[in-house]
This record gives sequence, structure tokens and C-alpha cells, in this order.
Amino acid sequence: MPVSPPPTREPACAAPHRGTPPPRPVTAARRKGPPRPAGRVRGALRLGRDDAEVLCLYLVTRAALWITAYCTGRLFPADPEAREAPGVLAPFERWDWGHYLNIARDGYFPADLSPGSSGGDNREAFFPGFPLVLRAVHVAVPHWTAAGLLISLLAGAVAVVALSRIARHHVPDTRVGRRAVLFLLVSPCGTFLAAGYTEALFLALALPAWLAAQRHDWALAATLTALATTVRVSGLFLAAAVALHFLIVARADRRSWRKAPWLALPAVPAGLYTWYLHAHTGDWMAWKHAQERGWYRDFHAPWEAWSHTWEAAFSQSQTTPYALMFQAELVAMLVGLVLLGFLIRWRRLPEALYLALTLWALGTSYWYTSIPRATLLWWPLWIALAHRARTSRRFTAVYLCLTVPVSMIYAVAFLSGRWAG
Repeated sequence: MPVSPPPTREPACAAPHRGTPPPRPVTAARRKGPPRPAGRVRGALRLGRDDAEVLCLYLVTRAALWITAYCTGRLFPADPEAREAPGVLAPFERWDWGHYLNIARDGYFPADLSPGSSGGDNREAFFPGFPLVLRAVHVAVPHWTAAGLLISLLAGAVAVVALSRIARHHVPDTRVGRRAVLFLLVSPCGTFLAAGYTEALFLALALPAWLAAQRHDWALAATLTALATTVRVSGLFLAAAVALHFLIVARADRRSWRKAPWLALPAVPAGLYTWYLHAHTGDWMAWKHAQERGWYRDFHAPWEAWSHTWEAAFSQSQTTPYALMFQAELVAMLVGLVLLGFLIRWRRLPEALYLALTLWALGTSYWYTSIPRATLLWWPLWIALAHRARTSRRFTAVYLCLTVPVSMIYAVAFLSGRWAG
């Protein structure tokens, strides 16, 4: 992936972009100190023209995905002889959605399901953040699937605005922000941002958290990271990246150390969830054991995991649809390793730490599972690709020509009930 490192900032003397007014002079009144928290919140919630363009792009891609879902439900019904079309929401009721629905509706330990039993669905493997939000939204939206889709729709909107702002924070060019969002939305697993899954909600918390960390607002960054940790274990990897970024900043600004206690906040949700599972199962490692029972995520050396995945992909031990998806797992791992190398080369060490922990967690199971979906959470990837497109006129066209067909294949596979990572 021959990309160049995204610069941190353009020099102050650089010419402004066409159509962009020059910055206002800093007056004495504006130099009195940092804005109050309420002012920062209002500023973050205020949408500018760039944000509106990103949201327009987001809604257009959502409409395209809904058209795909509608057609897929009728072209590929579960019963080939069906004469009655499935419900319009039925294509989204797939795979992990059932786990989130069961947790939101019945809890982790219903009376008819003993913890850790062989007949259980290993729902302890899923963090409680999304099910809790789903249960709350269900109060206003009676249809469970519609409630889940609404959560992802709204969370995805927050996520794309935050991603665009992070990209513009590194490179003050509005095109970079829009392209980063475009590359994310049409990426092969972009369908999962619209489904009732955790990716959109996690990004809606993690990306603003990272943006707050970039602006050295450590209290807000830690709070949002803690909320992200309730959704996915990846929140702990984000917490590590935020902590490393804090240490780098604190070396130059000793006043930052007063904010250090905030960095412990993201560990609280994970600790509470671990305590909750132990109280019901007597097992401090109940989450990990559920992962092992349901998804073969017991520890294996990285080379063993690669070997097992390679065998599943190419030895004809799996049916062709599963073999294709295992091939996609290998490609996604390679993309992650290449990206990690570039992040280290660019000295983007906090982002590199986040990605390294993610790859270690996903790359030390029996075989690779859900790495293509995990690429949705690698925001440095989309920003790096957007920066590469800024320096190459053909890059965007090549990217779209390669990824859009793959995205459609993934979308149809998922929406028709086939495994898609």
C-alpha cells in the first residue's frame, strides 16, 4: 500500500483553500484561556457546511443499501418457492443481531438458560452497551429490529461527522474528510454500519473520543472511551491509545498530569461487566470462555492462527462460501499489518498501538474471525487512503472500482443470510 504519511498540519503561511475564508485574528479577549466546557460542547454539536456534505453522502449511501436490502430479500428468499415476500426489515435480522436481541429482551441469564451450558448461546461474549441502548430505544420504537436499525442510523451519522473532523484535524482540506467518509461507507463491510450491530455505535463514541484526545480534552476523551468500552472490548484498545497519546503530550506539557486520573475511567465498565458475570457464573473469565465456546477464540500463536485460516481458505476443507470468507480474513489481516507498519513509520504511535492490540486479539485465535468487519474500526486506514487520494487523481476512481463490487457481494451475502464475516 504505497501511501505517504499524512502531515499533521499545514504551515500557518500556507495559502487558504479556494472558497475558505482566512482565519480571524486572535484578539486579546480570545486569549484569556480555554473555552468553558459548555462552549466546547456547543461547538462540537454545531454542524458546518463540511459536516452537512458528509451527512448528505451518508444518507445517499444508506438509501442505496436499503434498495439493495429490499431487492435481496425478494431475489434470494430463504424458501426458493416462496410466493410471499419477506418483511422489509427481515434481511437485517441476521447472525449476531439475534444475540443482541436476546440480551436486550431477556437479559444475560434467563431462567430457562443456565450460564455456560452446552445448550446456551454464549451471549456472555457480547458486551452490554448495545443491548442496553436497544432496550431503551425499544420503549419508543416497539419493533425490535426497527429500534436496532435506528440506533445504527443515528450512530453512523455521528461517526461519519467525527471521522471527517479527525481527518481535517490532520490535513485541513475538506476533501480529505469527505473522502475518508466515502472510503469507509463503500468499504467491503460497510453494510454492518447499517445493520443492528455494534460497529456504528462504537464508532459514534470512539471517534469523538479520539477527536477530544487530539484536542487534549482528556476528561471528555476518557468519558467517551469508557462508553465505547461498554459496547466492544475494542474500547480497551482505544483507552490504551488515548493513554499513550496523553503520555506523549504530557512530556511537553507538565500541566497535563493533573488530568491523568481520568485515564482510569475506561477500565470501570469492563471491570463492572466482569464482576457481573462472575456474580452469576462464579467465573472471572466468563467473557473469554464464552468467546472460546462459541467462536474458537482460545489462544493460539499467531502463525498457528494464520496456518489454520489458510487451510480453511484453500485446502477445500470448507464449502466454497466459507472458503471465500476465510480468504477475505487473510487479506484483511495483511491490510492491517501493512497499515501498522506505515503508522509506526509515520510515528503515529497511539494509533499504531490501537491497531496492534486489535490485530493481536483477532490474530491469536484458532483461526481468523471477523477481521474484515474490524476494518471498519480502523479510522487511520480511511484517513491514510483519503490522504493518498489527495495526492493522486486516479486513486479514488481505482478504489471505488475495486471496492464497490466487493461491497455489493458482502451486502448481498449478509442480507440473504449467508456468512459475511
